Amino acid sequence: MKILWVKPGKLLPLDTGGKLRTYNILRQLSLGHQLTYLSYYGGTRDENYEREVQEHLPGTITIHAPTADSPLGRYLDYGRRFFWRAPYAVSRFTDPRVLAQVTGWFEERRFDVAVCDFLASALNFPRRLSIPTVLFQHNVESVLWQRRADFESKWLDRTVAKIESAKMDRFEPEQVRRFHHVIAVSEQDRQAMSGMCGGERISVVPTGVDLAKYQYDPTVRPSGPLVVFTGSMDWGANVDGVEYFCQGIWPRVLAQVPQARFRIVGRDPHPRVKKLASATVEVTGTVPSIVDHLREAAVLVVPLRIGSGTRIKIYEGMAMGKATVSTTVGAEGLDVQHQRDILLEDTAEGFAQAVVLLLQNADLRRKYEAAAAATARQYDWSVIADRFVEVLDITMRAAASGRASA
Repeated sequence: MKILWVKPGKLLPLDTGGKLRTYNILRQLSLGHQLTYLSYYGGTRDENYEREVQEHLPGTITIHAPTADSPLGRYLDYGRRFFWRAPYAVSRFTDPRVLAQVTGWFEERRFDVAVCDFLASALNFPRRLSIPTVLFQHNVESVLWQRRADFESKWLDRTVAKIESAKMDRFEPEQVRRFHHVIAVSEQDRQAMSGMCGGERISVVPTGVDLAKYQYDPTVRPSGPLVVFTGSMDWGANVDGVEYFCQGIWPRVLAQVPQARFRIVGRDPHPRVKKLASATVEVTGTVPSIVDHLREAAVLVVPLRIGSGTRIKIYEGMAMGKATVSTTVGAEGLDVQHQRDILLEDTAEGFAQAVVLLLQNADLRRKYEAAAAATARQYDWSVIADRFVEVLDITMRAAASGRASA
């Protein structure tokens, strides 16, 4: 199978859930198929990245498509694109060179199937899709932006989120309908998009985990009453989540477990995150690997109120046998069950009590650790990639049948 895969932004380093999902599926696909990965990215030209991505995925084609990187530049660019019909989250990743390259390949019918990875890539595909093309939806963007509009604390960010949300409500259904098939990462996301197009055109390919990297060792004990959160700390949903945890949940935990410590692990912490550092809260910034931090944790927390798609961080922690407390939004779309392999709490009081329970009751915590590891073992990336290939096959067969009928 000859596969074209188009995704905005740098794939490396693997410091976000979207990058991890894409990278692991691409690595698996490259083992048995002819894969061409088109990586177009903004900022300054990065020849080191271009060489590194070639080493990981030989045959990758990179296009440097400069975009505004500074906060001021981003706001100016936003103003320039304000009257575009497409949301800025899409228009800022639209580049005429990428569109020309992809359109040329489609005219030549060079590939058997194409993948538009993230809605942000959509306008870099030709209007007429002469090759069977799948839209890979890591999130339902309209849901994500509505939640951001509901929870943004600053009036300017909230106003921008409301504008983006309104645009996305129009734009996303149009794009979902124009692609031959859509891949969602959860049943919840599939249902959310089912009103945008026929449900038979949406398939679910769940999130996976690298079981070779994240391994469960039942003999390992945590480094004291350590609570850990992992994620990209410049991402709005994560910023809101740790603020909510530190302000509404953590004081309740400390009241019952005074020796507890909370560690926020992840790249590029936002100034709002840095302000959370205290005698009991550590903000690490970028780390070489989160494995050591997960190994030391007694409890993994995912206190998210904003988001869509699925959180890879939960499966990574579970694969290492970490007892996990999450909101229902944080664990949305994952094959987890409250009081089986995870604890799900949506109130500050309930969340705090769940964390305290796991910190104070080692026997109960070990029960959840073993159950979590058992669940995660079902989702190695090799299994997920096989499911992805099945959907690509379905898309090609449906397109061929449609052409024959025509």
